[in-house]
Amino acid sequence: MGIESAFLRELPSLGFLVLGIAAQLYLINLFFGRRRAWALAFVLCQVLVFVSNFEPFSVWLRGKGQLPGSALLLWCWIVPPAAFVVWLLRRPPAKPFDAGRRAVLRTSLAALSAAPAVALTAGIITRKDLVVREVPMKFANLPKDLQGLRLVQLSDMHMGVFYTAADLARAVDEANNLRADIMLVTGDLITDRYDPLDRCLLELKRLRAASGIWGCLGNHEMHANVERYTAQKGLQMGIRFLRQEVEMLQFGNAILNMVGVDHQKRNRPYLEHTAEMVVPSTFNLLLSHNPDVFPVAASQGFDLTVSGHTHGGQINLDLLGNNINIADLVTPFTKGAYHIDKASLYVNSGLGTIGVPVRLGAPPEVTLITLCNS
Repeated sequence: MGIESAFLRELPSLGFLVLGIAAQLYLINLFFGRRRAWALAFVLCQVLVFVSNFEPFSVWLRGKGQLPGSALLLWCWIVPPAAFVVWLLRRPPAKPFDAGRRAVLRTSLAALSAAPAVALTAGIITRKDLVVREVPMKFANLPKDLQGLRLVQLSDMHMGVFYTAADLARAVDEANNLRADIMLVTGDLITDRYDPLDRCLLELKRLRAASGIWGCLGNHEMHANVERYTAQKGLQMGIRFLRQEVEMLQFGNAILNMVGVDHQKRNRPYLEHTAEMVVPSTFNLLLSHNPDVFPVAASQGFDLTVSGHTHGGQINLDLLGNNINIADLVTPFTKGAYHIDKASLYVNSGLGTIGVPVRLGAPPEVTLITLCNS
């Protein structure tokens, strides 16, 4: 990826970072006075945070064995509210007009300022609290021999510093306990090309299902330029990643027509040349890392689309009874089941994290999808 395109992709992050630096410098100036050494050290830390999250520099840093920028970015998020709390509690009152009211105000502001840090800390602690989600999906006129078929899905491992082989081993064990007919892996095994892709595949190799392990590739395999390698290495280990390919599986007298596609880019038409892979009078299953394709998939005749990519929003906030997460800004399909006419979509919340090692309101999941006749 060239410097220019990488810079454009990072512009939103750069904007937030600039605002964060300005706010933190202001707080540090209030708390430490005009001690320029503190401000200089702080600015250097912020520059490191940005550089370590900016491609291609992040790739170079990872190759040198440096800590990932996620930890530094997390520090950047926690320090400002913490500094603000300290400043509020230590700042002397401008005038003793009402000591009680002043104390209440300070306490309230301190609690409000501390809330992001507390929430993020909770998200760090609970980010590996794995759940097994059982989801019955109903379809009209489902063939008798497909009724009760068990599809087990794993997605978005992002194996690396914050999601290890031991973590994935636990998810694989939980998946194997579900006695899957078909095991599905829907992309983003790693984050960049310096992550342990081979180790991830070795762990996924332990998955067990009566009709095999199938999958599709995600945007991070694409960005790391390891799509071909992942598909070839996976095949050697008994994991078949479908890349614009179709496979027909026989269950008694019924056919399950499974199609897998690489990550679908937003700047191109979705699911080009995929409609011809749909087979009438069969159950058509689409594996697509990106859930945005669902309306197109439904129009092409796919009965069920299985996706990941969004991490369930990863950080979810409840505002006036409404759930808000950053994934809502880019897709209406963030987590769980969706339906358009007779077609259905399931979006898995994934296992790992991206950006910061935090999960709020979207625990890592292994999903059991059971096909049912409506």
